[in-house]
Amino acid sequence: MIMSQPAGQKDQFLVITAMGQETTALATLLTRLCMEQRCLIVSSRMSRHGTSTALVLQVSGNWDALARLESLLPALARREHFTLSMSRSQSLDERPQALPYNVFVTAAQRPELIAELCLFFQQLGIDIEEMFSFTYQAQHTGTPMLNLTLTIAIPGKMQLSWLREQFLDFCDELNLDAVIEPWRPLH
Repeated sequence: MIMSQPAGQKDQFLVITAMGQETTALATLLTRLCMEQRCLIVSSRMSRHGTSTALVLQVSGNWDALARLESLLPALARREHFTLSMSRSQSLDERPQALPYNVFVTAAQRPELIAELCLFFQQLGIDIEEMFSFTYQAQHTGTPMLNLTLTIAIPGKMQLSWLREQFLDFCDELNLDAVIEPWRPLH
């Protein structure tokens, strides 16, 4: 399906966050409703957390299409028993130049670790674009472990050697096994 719009008119964006129990049904319901309302799914993330599934969609369309979608979603959420949050968003066209990097951390699980890592990057003015973590029991020792992956946007003017040194000192203080390296596409 090709969606057209008048020249010069920018699409608007809606970010939809849904949480429910039925992974595939939740994805099917929301993606189908977006299609029926002539909205384009720009990006999506879905993950299972225990018995709950979280789905985040960034949807674009003209004002009318997004307004129809916004009006239909609450009734669908009540009927299908999932929680819903929506927020209008804008494109990130006007971003300062930044370098995408990945941060990989493995450490013994401690409640403060993720918050400390987020604070470290926040204090340096580095945006976290994505965050993925999970915990597990180490196979041979049974130690609770944390595996964390961050995608960060390093400001273009920041000296990379200085950042690496700061990051390694920070990791040494917290006893983290960590690597910071340029982002690479998976495919």
